[in-house]
Amino acid sequence: MPAPRKYPDELRQRGVRLVTDLLEDPAEDVSMNVACRRVGGQLGINVDTLRGWVRQVRIDTGVAPGQSTDDRAKIRELEKEVRELRRANAILKSASAFFAAELDRPQQR
Repeated sequence: MPAPRKYPDELRQRGVRLVTDLLEDPAEDVSMNVACRRVGGQLGINVDTLRGWVRQVRIDTGVAPGQSTDDRAKIRELEKEVRELRRANAILKSASAFFAAELDRPQQR
């Protein structure tokens, strides 16, 4: 069960939008850290949390290089499938070894 979200989605989107607007405004010559600190203080969001959100949105939109949210979900799903398949293979190997041993035993009539 995932942990409950501390910040609602609306607040998250608003914070990301405000930071993005600050970064794109030519009149405001601020860095990512300064923008996140300013907006985070106004909205009551932890600076590192807000920075992570902005970074992930930039990756998802293709502005910055990195692994998108969709790619992460797909990788997580495929890793889960690989774990299940390996478990099934281990079960099948032990079952085939058991039945092979049964076939090798001499039969009494």
